Amino acid sequence: MKQYLWKARPLLVFSPDESGELAMQRQNLDAGRTGIVERDMVVVEIIGDRVATLTGPACQEIAADLRAFADVSNGDFRVVLVGKDGGIKLTSQTPVAMAPLFALIDSMPMRQQEIDAEKTMP
Repeated sequence: MKQYLWKARPLLVFSPDESGELAMQRQNLDAGRTGIVERDMVVVEIIGDRVATLTGPACQEIAADLRAFADVSNGDFRVVLVGKDGGIKLTSQTPVAMAPLFALIDSMPMRQQEIDAEKTMP
């Protein structure tokens, strides 16, 4: 996760397999593509032992290290939002809708600074 520190907000999606929960989370992510980019998010799927980066720079971590970081068992579905500071900001055992996720990110002090900076750009 060090590669994303202060640069991106990783959203880690853990799933033991191509389950219905994973499909639902993928639909949510597809619907929120623009917001994901605006918020400097990197979406990483960890399915079993496979790590795939859906948006942003490729994740260089292995599945076991990501599971240890987020404290997720191999058979669990979990969505974990990591802030730019490297801290875990949200953990959910069910698929996450994008509107509340974006609202959470937008309430964070660092995101507020980004929004303010965007307003002052020509």
